[in-house]
Amino acid sequence: MKSKKNLVFIGMMGSGKTSIGLLVSKKLKLNFFDIDAEIEKELDMKISKIFQSKGEIFFRKLEEKITLKFLKNENGVFSLGGGAFNNEYIQNEVLKNNLSFWLKWDSKTLINRIKNSEKRPIAFKSTDEELIDLIKKRSNIYAKALYKINCENKTKLEITNKILKIYETYSAESSD
Repeated sequence: MKSKKNLVFIGMMGSGKTSIGLLVSKKLKLNFFDIDAEIEKELDMKISKIFQSKGEIFFRKLEEKITLKFLKNENGVFSLGGGAFNNEYIQNEVLKNNLSFWLKWDSKTLINRIKNSEKRPIAFKSTDEELIDLIKKRSNIYAKALYKINCENKTKLEITNKILKIYETYSAESSD
């Protein structure tokens, strides 16, 4: 029995939302949507270029519009951008009508993954201290997710299997 609810992955950039989301969607035979990729498709421009040429405010407004449009789908798996869950409209929609999973990692692991990455405009050229502050701030918001998945020292397969187990339990309980 499958739930009609979407599975939505939130977390910091570099947390594996896209790779884990893809694996989960394949196992469940559901459509996968990477919201950052959809934004890039919409403007035919990389996220870093959008930030550079149009600014973060423009990007966040477009992110809100596209995310809310895509979340109207049923039975999908979604990877949100790292900052999307800060948006109260996106957050309300995700929490009210979807199964949300926070892919949680230690700050040190995340910093190693994202530091100096040109494709991550918020992390690029940030100091470790600035990144730690960002991770702390966002973690308080990510903590609102329905499920927290501690990913540290786990393989992609172990993380995927944990999510699938939660989904199966949820689906069984919601069909009662």
